[in-house]
Amino acid sequence: MSYSGSPDDSGVWRNDGGAQPHAYDPYLHPELFRGVATRRVFAFLIDMIVISVPVILGYIFIALFGVVTLGIGWALFWLAWPASVIWAIVYYGASIGGASSATVGMRIMDLELRTWYGAPGYFVLGATHAVLFWVSVSFLSPFVVLVGLFNSRRRLLHDFVLGTVVINNSVRAPVSQSARTW
Repeated sequence: MSYSGSPDDSGVWRNDGGAQPHAYDPYLHPELFRGVATRRVFAFLIDMIVISVPVILGYIFIALFGVVTLGIGWALFWLAWPASVIWAIVYYGASIGGASSATVGMRIMDLELRTWYGAPGYFVLGATHAVLFWVSVSFLSPFVVLVGLFNSRRRLLHDFVLGTVVINNSVRAPVSQSARTW
């Protein structure tokens, strides 16, 4: 559905069946997709480090707590795995749902996740993006990431399912600052 806001139609909602075009066309703007596949690999590795550090610190804390409490604290190890999964989902959701629509690794590598029509990411999209990635890699083998080499937007399988695209943020034109009055 789309809102037709022209003066002659009295502001009514209509469903004309028209498809919204992709915001990022690889043929008109190939620079947006140049180097995205390689950058995504390095961004993933950086994000794994960011996610792993608190998880490892949590395991170390539980181990030391178990020593101090003469083994009683080791019962917390059963919480470590679910807490790790929740931490990863919250990390991806909050990062992609943030102002930059990117995780820490994606920001370092100048990448940004957008919907196919150009909107920025949001929490549920980021969390679902991470879950679908891990599900696709787990069930279909890591070779599923090769899908990105065979399409012009460098989209992976979970990007197709969610309608997202990762773009090279370093080629965007910088916004000029307003002139100072003093």
